[in-house]
Amino acid sequence: EDAAAVIVTIGTPVDEYLDPSVGEFDRSMNELLDRVRPGQLLILRSTLFPGVTDRLARQLEQRGRADVDLAYCPERIVQGQSLRELEQLPQLVAGATTVAAERAAELFRIICPKVLFLRPIEAELAKLFCNAYRYINFAIANQFYVMAQHFEADFHNIYHALREDYPRMQSLARPGLAAGPCLLKDTMQLGAFNHGSFVLGQAAMMINEGLPYLIVQDVKRAYPLADMTVGILGMAFKPNSDDHRSSLSYKLRKVLLVECKRVLCTDPYVPDTGLTLLEDVIEQADLLIVGTPHDCYKGLTFRQPVIDVTNTIHPASAGQAHSSLSRCEETAK
Repeated sequence: EDAAAVIVTIGTPVDEYLDPSVGEFDRSMNELLDRVRPGQLLILRSTLFPGVTDRLARQLEQRGRADVDLAYCPERIVQGQSLRELEQLPQLVAGATTVAAERAAELFRIICPKVLFLRPIEAELAKLFCNAYRYINFAIANQFYVMAQHFEADFHNIYHALREDYPRMQSLARPGLAAGPCLLKDTMQLGAFNHGSFVLGQAAMMINEGLPYLIVQDVKRAYPLADMTVGILGMAFKPNSDDHRSSLSYKLRKVLLVECKRVLCTDPYVPDTGLTLLEDVIEQADLLIVGTPHDCYKGLTFRQPVIDVTNTIHPASAGQAHSSLSRCEETAK
């Protein structure tokens, strides 16, 4: 109650139909608005469906709480680098009023190098555009990888050749299981905002979400999976993290459970009691698949084949390490 500013980190998730859900946000705001005092600055930081900030401003006015200054200032930091990037990245600031925008800007100027002013709808779209852009970029890499696989070309040879001393291809992402709690969700929110029409985003979802099925089907053509124990290395949604929310490694596990004799999963960071120790997975698995390219896997030696879409495992470190599934199939014949 004594704070000059209150920062809210409750966003708008998507429901089981991939449509935005504002229920939890509304419930939290209703409770909060009973407590905020006149003159306080209320800053929304999480991803919001476009229009939610203006909607909340109208609700404040209807409740006779126009004395609360409302601003939307989305965070654009990457997980694990928040403290560093808060001091380095420009901050987007959008206020329901000019006064709210200036007050929010004054607060963020204390910790960030630059403030960029937008209208609330523009700031909400900017946040969604950021995450959808990244999600589509991952899909581009995965689509290129799938095409290379189809024509029995080594994608990673192509990848390194494309990027070497060629600045215009430095932004090309690596292929892999692209997921997490934000990118897919925000891409789908953007599609819902555009009345269900976001062809690039919908195509990206099909490519990224479909990669676990492609991996299993390609491996199935090369190995007798029904008789094999398969180990998955890494269950987090990104390298060197313990966050497994929306991780496609778990989807990969579900697909493998239908095809394999047994599936073992390991991760040095994820707090999941259903996981197996790395040494036990290496000892018992007939074949390994890299789900999350944690740095700790790079120096290991494996006796069994390793299927590695991310190209984390050096071929000399495994019995048969394969970043290219087409080469994996050739070796198994």
